[in-house]
Amino acid sequence: MKDSKGQDEQPDYLGHRSRLRERFLKSNGKDMADYELIELLLTYVIPRRDVKPIAKELIRKFGSLGDVVNADVSRITEVNGIKENTAIMFKLIKEAAKRFSWEILSDKDTPVINDWDTMIDYCRSEMAYLDIEEFRIIFLDVKLRLIGEEIMQRGTINQVAIHPREVVKLAMDKKAAAIIMVHNHPSGDVKPSRADIEITKQIKQALESINIQLIDHVVISKNDYFSIKSIL
Repeated sequence: MKDSKGQDEQPDYLGHRSRLRERFLKSNGKDMADYELIELLLTYVIPRRDVKPIAKELIRKFGSLGDVVNADVSRITEVNGIKENTAIMFKLIKEAAKRFSWEILSDKDTPVINDWDTMIDYCRSEMAYLDIEEFRIIFLDVKLRLIGEEIMQRGTINQVAIHPREVVKLAMDKKAAAIIMVHNHPSGDVKPSRADIEITKQIKQALESINIQLIDHVVISKNDYFSIKSIL
């Protein structure tokens, strides 16, 4: 006996996928929830399955699109229905976003400080989702354009050990005229510690002795950032 729906009738989720794509095209996804964007992404790597429950489970497990994209492959594949190839897709999205922000900053023949929001977005994508503190330096030339960056230290979840002489040496090695220091607070609280403020003062003084400018020392989190330079 034939299925009462007919042999040529398509599964319901295929029509839903078409509607998702149409919604995305109308607004570039601005009116879509995180789980809907994830669902749309999953349709391209999981072609023969209703992926809405998987998308919702990813949000339930990790919290947001940003958290999913920044999660380890091993943790993403813990979700039922997610294989390694799908998890790698999320990591590719993260890497593409980071490179795009860096290219915007690098290609401009203008000071980095003129596009501070992009600078913060880049630092957030690189560091804000880490489980431990990381301290990195961004090097600038005399026109305050990007030269490069370097991760100087990775620490425990509450502490990173930084020495002013090491910062000075790196800046001189890179022939930098100015630097931006950035570190993350995995707790999400961007209020600088006394140690953060004190080391910033020491590094600023050490750099000034060799005519290198400290543009800022930024504490970054997923949703916020703090300029230590603003309170010195």
